Amino acid sequence: MTSETPEGLPALQSRIAGYGRSTARLHQSGIATFFGADLADDPHPVDIGLVGLPTDAGLHQRPGARYGPRAIREASRMLRYQNVSTGVIPFELARVADIGDPDLELFGLEAIVGQIEEHYRGLRAAGVVPITAGGDHSITLPILRALGDGRPLALVHVDAHYDTAPPMRGSAVHHGAPVLNAVDEGVVDPTRSIQVGMRDPWAEVELLVHPEGLTALSTDEVAALGPAAVAERIREVVGDGPAYVSFDVDVIDPTMAPGTGTPVPGGLAPLDLLTMLRALRGVDVVGADVVETSPPWDPAGMTALTAAQVMFDLLCLAAEAHAARASRRS
Repeated sequence: MTSETPEGLPALQSRIAGYGRSTARLHQSGIATFFGADLADDPHPVDIGLVGLPTDAGLHQRPGARYGPRAIREASRMLRYQNVSTGVIPFELARVADIGDPDLELFGLEAIVGQIEEHYRGLRAAGVVPITAGGDHSITLPILRALGDGRPLALVHVDAHYDTAPPMRGSAVHHGAPVLNAVDEGVVDPTRSIQVGMRDPWAEVELLVHPEGLTALSTDEVAALGPAAVAERIREVVGDGPAYVSFDVDVIDPTMAPGTGTPVPGGLAPLDLLTMLRALRGVDVVGADVVETSPPWDPAGMTALTAAQVMFDLLCLAAEAHAARASRRS
């Protein structure tokens, strides 16, 4: 019995190979980049840059998120070039590349935050939309400072925690405070921002300083509404302006995503959260991150794989938004 090559397969393989040198290769071969995209040293020819920020200097317990970007890169090779739900192929809508990791300090959170801000200001100047793998949640503040300067962003914050905590043990920029700091500094517009999945054990403290106008949906509310209704609520709050999406993997129930620094029981399922994200097509996404993946606490690698899928869905949203902006300019 002889096998025949399906008609059209060579053309398909050639097209896929054009997305990145490793895209069409088996996932266990080659150097791991995000989704098999090419590695780019120069961000200027890039529309959407996939970035790793390997730091967990902002954590207060269960360290290990510094290894998140590497684990997500490896896991992302299990995924393909096309969104299995929406059919979106981001590589056909924008020039996508893995632009590596900036070389960050190991100690000194304030110094690290400053380095991240400087790096992302450079990406913004180069016209790059960054999709980032963390790292702990302290990375989000300097990114928002860089992207929201002069144009306060809408923030879609998917998390178990409010992240509006006061200074902790001498630091105001730890991983529990990016939302409060970003609003206070004027780089996020609270009236156009929404938090999804809240079940914060520190809520009694964090709600005392919760920014006025910031919408929050608890885990119970999200579960009762369902993904479609939550996505519609996000759209109502965010509106048509530029938006940033920050996704903390601890929003997922720890039985399904144990690899994180601050797990909270009673979380949401990955399918519901991915369905919600996919319903945000058309939102003007100008940046996004997935944070708090901690490989030492992720024995089977499932948290990293889920984080990779979330990152790919964020990439798809950003690619469609980029294509829409390009169409309006032409």
